[in-house]
Amino acid sequence: MMIGLVLVIISLILISSILPADISHGDELYIPTLFKGMFSQVSDDIQILPGTSEYYSYNTKSSDVSILWGMQIIDFQDGDNLSVTISNIFGDEYGAFTQIAPIIFETVEISKSDTLNFEIQNHGSRTVNVVVMFSEDPKNSNAFSNPNSSITTMILPMAISGIFFILGILIFLVGVILSIVDWKKVQNNKRNY
Repeated sequence: MMIGLVLVIISLILISSILPADISHGDELYIPTLFKGMFSQVSDDIQILPGTSEYYSYNTKSSDVSILWGMQIIDFQDGDNLSVTISNIFGDEYGAFTQIAPIIFETVEISKSDTLNFEIQNHGSRTVNVVVMFSEDPKNSNAFSNPNSSITTMILPMAISGIFFILGILIFLVGVILSIVDWKKVQNNKRNY
């Protein structure tokens, strides 16, 4: 049990040491700040009232590339429900997506330079604030390929921290089970005498 607790504490210390001090936006983790340099364009906060839609446009610069886009509900609560429909100025559809979690990331393949229109509709019962993020041609992005980028220096330690956390919890649970089995053996031995 002690080894499990130590691993959990190490993982929490590791994650707290790599997170920048300015990641919070209110009480939530603010993804554009957490992964600074990953996105070529980030929207301002967009407020969407219940039952209404807001629109955001992104102009692509290249042809035959993928666009990584993401959206974060900044003040997420259970029951939040957004739909995102992507089209261009000619009415061609690039996909429809549903968001019922705090963060969504998807890719869209673009055959030619285009203007993508994002219609974000709030199906929930409360007003939400969202931020939309874009990374054009992420496979060739310097943010992903540069070993000194903020993304690379954060993802590996976060993955190690996550592994330590999960391993620590599993070892702790095994320790608890073994302690209970051992305690029952001791109790049974006392009864036999």
